[in-house]
Amino acid sequence: MRRRPKQLDDDPVLHDVSSSGGGGSLVAPGGLRPPGPRRAPPGSAAPGTTSEEATLLSAVPADAEPDPEVLRRARQIAARLAVPRPRRDVTARRGAGELASVRYRGGSDEIDLDRTLEQLVEHPVPEDDDIIVRERVRARRSVALLVDVSGSMRGERVRTAAAALGALAAELSADDVAAIAFWSDAAVLAHLGERASPQRLLDTLLRIPAKGLTNVAFPLQVATRELARAPARDARVVLLSDCVHNAGPDPRPFATRLPRLDVLLDTSGEHDADLGRDLARLGRGRLFRVGGYREVAPALGEMFA
Repeated sequence: MRRRPKQLDDDPVLHDVSSSGGGGSLVAPGGLRPPGPRRAPPGSAAPGTTSEEATLLSAVPADAEPDPEVLRRARQIAARLAVPRPRRDVTARRGAGELASVRYRGGSDEIDLDRTLEQLVEHPVPEDDDIIVRERVRARRSVALLVDVSGSMRGERVRTAAAALGALAAELSADDVAAIAFWSDAAVLAHLGERASPQRLLDTLLRIPAKGLTNVAFPLQVATRELARAPARDARVVLLSDCVHNAGPDPRPFATRLPRLDVLLDTSGEHDADLGRDLARLGRGRLFRVGGYREVAPALGEMFA
């Protein structure tokens, strides 16, 4: 029998532990409020909406240190997967990106005559990079990674989180990535556009004790704010969780507000496949089941193919 999410007595708290996190405490501009009243789908475990508001703090719960062996193995996984893969030739895919005039790099034979002639005026004996060609250039993507660190994700599942951080860093080495850990509250590990190594993100993540309830709705709200300035066509959210949502409002309405939501459903223990499937469908994304850390990198590769 599916457990019914609990109504939170206190507002969920957003901890800013990124390198740009400021001191003090302030209410996030506009707040992070659930949408208006909605009826939960038939058979849903979600209770509908509650009246929580989010605040932004500069602290992170650090009342427990990670086990040294767990930390060592998690670092190994993240480091191994974080090695950038060879970049695919995007010009080989018709329709990938927008046409732009760029210096010749051996990947295109469509010469921009006007721009090339301008170069030849200054360099009568041209080098390869004096030739200007037309290529399709892919815009930088903006991706928010949401990592579940609630009580149901403790133990071996930390390796899956490490794999997600490492593999995503490799897959999106030329893109903008935000990282958010969540339980009943949430912590911003890195804001969109910050350059943070997988090792630093992992070390910060493992300082957060895996405990408490799972409020899936709250990080979806935080991700919406992170991606607000990014073009919708180049923005998406990746949720790593068992989707055992047991606190806070129904997360489904928040999924509809995202440009795209893909779900990495951790199936190595208790999980809610129905909610994971609903979130991916409402977020116009896909659901990927991962039974362990070895399955994360292939799933992300397929997700961003």
